[in-house]
Amino acid sequence: MRVLLIGLDCAPPALVFDRFADVMPNLAALRARGLSGPLRSVMPPITVPAWTCMLSGRDPGELGLYGFRNRPRDRGYGLSMASAKDVGVKRVWDRLGEHGHRVASLFVPPSHPPTPLRGSMASCFLTPPGAAWTFPPGRAREWESRFGDYRSDVASFRDGDLARIFDELHAMTEQHFALARHVWTEEKPSFLAMVEMGPDRLHHAAWDHLDPTSPRHVPGNPWLERGRAYYAALDRELGRLLDVASDAVVIVASDHGARACEGAFAVNELLRREGWLATSTTPSSPAPLREVVDWSRTRAWAEGGYYARLFLNVAGREPSGTIPERASEQAAEELRALLLAHGPPGTQVWRPRELYGEVKGVAPDLLAVFGDLAWRSVGTLGHDGVRLTTLPRGVDGANHDWNGVVVMSGGPFVRRDVEASIFDVGRTVLGLFGIEPGTWRGRDWSVS
Repeated sequence: MRVLLIGLDCAPPALVFDRFADVMPNLAALRARGLSGPLRSVMPPITVPAWTCMLSGRDPGELGLYGFRNRPRDRGYGLSMASAKDVGVKRVWDRLGEHGHRVASLFVPPSHPPTPLRGSMASCFLTPPGAAWTFPPGRAREWESRFGDYRSDVASFRDGDLARIFDELHAMTEQHFALARHVWTEEKPSFLAMVEMGPDRLHHAAWDHLDPTSPRHVPGNPWLERGRAYYAALDRELGRLLDVASDAVVIVASDHGARACEGAFAVNELLRREGWLATSTTPSSPAPLREVVDWSRTRAWAEGGYYARLFLNVAGREPSGTIPERASEQAAEELRALLLAHGPPGTQVWRPRELYGEVKGVAPDLLAVFGDLAWRSVGTLGHDGVRLTTLPRGVDGANHDWNGVVVMSGGPFVRRDVEASIFDVGRTVLGLFGIEPGTWRGRDWSVS
């Protein structure tokens, strides 16, 4: 048994299964021979932690990973970037390695710094320039001699230089798939997982050009065809990999989807106006929270992103806490009511314990999505309003969405339409190899 997992970060059903399906014949052939459908992501539906949830069978609370950046364990007011060191559980390749299988993990977030496994690893887009990026370490010299300097990501993919961005997208994707073909044929792993970040970078660079439902879409723009051409190239690379993996069970999956960003919700601006957040000065233009906040008079603050994380400034818990611990539960419920009252239709707000099996790390006191992910959360201060229909600087036209895609073909899989969970992917891989899942979340589609 050999299994090939191809991850397409941010690939949504609306493109892969619908509007761009005609330029993806290789993926269509997999669908014709296997099961496919939408793949429900986790809350939050973002790259970190979603890939780790998929490949560990744990939810974000159990992992203590709530986004790209997380609060440190000393509960300071800063944030630190997530890394492989924060993944304290075994992933699929670890479980397979324990059962004697040779494995490979290529570009799967978060995998910097690269960690030991029974095979090879190339670290992910979080790899800083010049940093070590392979396990074993010697693989870097070998692979760079064959494939050139490692392209971990597309530089400045939100800067609007679309001609450059498209060139880098194609070059990165070609290198990653060439490396995957090499590892598959030369090292012959029983299981290989790779994640291509190209779709995500395309969407955040050019979604308004690709999506006719975007309020900023201009019909007939030239970048729509460039986007289709990228997906066509992505499918060709998929086909080239499948040509050398004809004996494999193949799974194609994305960690979340994408949708048009209809507006931005200035959550810290709301907190300031309602007396929850205090500033040392009133900014006349958008300013980062930490440049103007007065922690000694602040009761709550939020971090922006595709969703909002809200934290109470609790006395004895935070360095300059102002809310007595005994009042924190009531304060959280008041904040929830405030967000629901002011958020656009479709706004949802949760306590972590309502979402997760466990709550580890320094979790937010509240998690919120605005307009069912149609609106982005903005953490800066100094806006003219709270609901912003003109996107602020730094906010692109793509928001993440709940559903990615999944296709499983070969082996026991037959043609059928399904609705699956992100946890099902890793669980199914374990099932294909006959490995007992234990407490792993998800469903094994290989036996259904």
